[in-house]
Amino acid sequence: MTYKILIIPLIVVVIVQIIKSLYDLKKGHFNWNVFITYGGMPSGHTALVVSTATTIGLYSGFDSPVFLLSLVLAILIVRDALGFRMQLSEHAKILNKLIKELPDEKEFNYPYSPERLGHTYAQVIVGAILGLVLTYLFYYLI
Repeated sequence: MTYKILIIPLIVVVIVQIIKSLYDLKKGHFNWNVFITYGGMPSGHTALVVSTATTIGLYSGFDSPVFLLSLVLAILIVRDALGFRMQLSEHAKILNKLIKELPDEKEFNYPYSPERLGHTYAQVIVGAILGLVLTYLFYYLI
């Protein structure tokens, strides 16, 4: 039975990444790398950590030390996506813009920095809702 603590969050993150791919496809920005990259709508990281914490809470109890530890780690990961990784996204945009302004012979000396690293509040909220809802759904179906 405890293998579900691992299986449910993995199923949830795969479904959320598929939703993210479909969302990007609808916007005309589809790229196969969406399955392994950061950022975008909805947040796969948030869905994964919310699902993990919820699954642990369902199996161990929402008052257990293990659940509380998973909740703290989930908060740290979400905070990282909203704060630090979002700042990295902004810096990457500025760096890429500055590099584009260089003469062509110098521009190619610098690598392109990925600009989609962090998440907006909306992306995190949708990821959290999907993580929670899908976890409860699979918990009672599997």
